Amino acid sequence: MLEFILSAKIKGETKKLVLPVTPESFEINTGNNNTTVEVEKIGEINLLGKPKLTTISISSFFPSQKYYFSKNKHFHKPYKCVQMIRSFMKNGPVNFSITGVDIGKSKQFYIESFVYGENDGTGDVNFTIELKEYRKVDIKVSSSNSNKKSNRKTRSRDGDKKATAKTYKVKKGDCLYNIAKKVYGDGSKYTVIAKKNNIKNYFNLQIGTVLKL
Repeated sequence: MLEFILSAKIKGETKKLVLPVTPESFEINTGNNNTTVEVEKIGEINLLGKPKLTTISISSFFPSQKYYFSKNKHFHKPYKCVQMIRSFMKNGPVNFSITGVDIGKSKQFYIESFVYGENDGTGDVNFTIELKEYRKVDIKVSSSNSNKKSNRKTRSRDGDKKATAKTYKVKKGDCLYNIAKKVYGDGSKYTVIAKKNNIKNYFNLQIGTVLKL
């Protein structure tokens, strides 16, 4: 006999519900997101797409008493079962299986809808559950983004070094104007360097001289 089993971990404890009455029928809906395009001189062609989320529809009832056809070892009061399913809905994806039936690769589903009620005065609660496949998505940070962040940090550190430089060693071909442009980004600030170092001849600098900035 088929068993329809729902379970979920709630507040660290695994809760399990076996439907006490096997549904007379159930429906599993699968498919692909295929695309149809029009090609000149050929007509319509169909392009294979990615799989759609599997949906499952189940209808049965929670018995108010133990019937000969019900799974009495899994018997709960009808509204106790209703309460469990409502708690599953709020918690997130549930584990779902039907013994002996291939329901697809995924065994986790969201409860999309849960309709229940009474109609014959017996106290039995009729219900319909709609399940939709839960597909986990792993988001990975690309190495290029990490490299960009690393490069930005490196440039930032280099910028800090330049900003905190207090001296400059004169090289071949240097003049105060060029040094000011290198250090401050503005050649017109050569007078600032000249004043700090008491320089009179702006173009006659000794190679190796260390200038205060």
